[in-house]
Amino acid sequence: MSSIAASPGISGTASALRRLYFVRFAFAIVWALVMFTTAANLGPLAVTLLVLYPLFDVAAAIIDARASRTTGSPALLYVNIAVSLIIAIGVAIACTSGIPAVLRVWGAWAVVAGLVQLIVGVTRRKMGGQWPMIISGGISVLAGASFILGASAANPTLINAAGYAIPGGIFFLISAIRLGRAAKGN
Repeated sequence: MSSIAASPGISGTASALRRLYFVRFAFAIVWALVMFTTAANLGPLAVTLLVLYPLFDVAAAIIDARASRTTGSPALLYVNIAVSLIIAIGVAIACTSGIPAVLRVWGAWAVVAGLVQLIVGVTRRKMGGQWPMIISGGISVLAGASFILGASAANPTLINAAGYAIPGGIFFLISAIRLGRAAKGN
């Protein structure tokens, strides 16, 4: 392992991201577990969870953008905020049309958010702890495409959408752990 010569800006950003990533891990796991219980239909709980997930992503991106100002441009995070807000509205509307519509909107969001996560991870490589984010972004793009394709299945369900959160949460946990060195300034 190489040592990271962290500036105070990188150390502070890494520390803030580390806390955020731990929270994102916990949220993703709890969200997925609850979503699994209701993924068979679009009842009120499922609709609430489906709208809540992108709104949580908005809040996380806002925190990330504030924390990242000293280490680079948060422009892509602002894109993510806008896209996730639009998707929250789009998912709410799609829920009135059924699971296939939800999967198409969810899939589009996974593709765009994955691309943003991948690019942000690449730009933060020097900070450390970003390979899990890069991999997660790439997986998100592929998962999004599978949601869009899966919307045409004979009996589409939200099980895959619920499952989508688990690897993402695990990648946030791995990244949070790996950011420990940068957060300490080592």
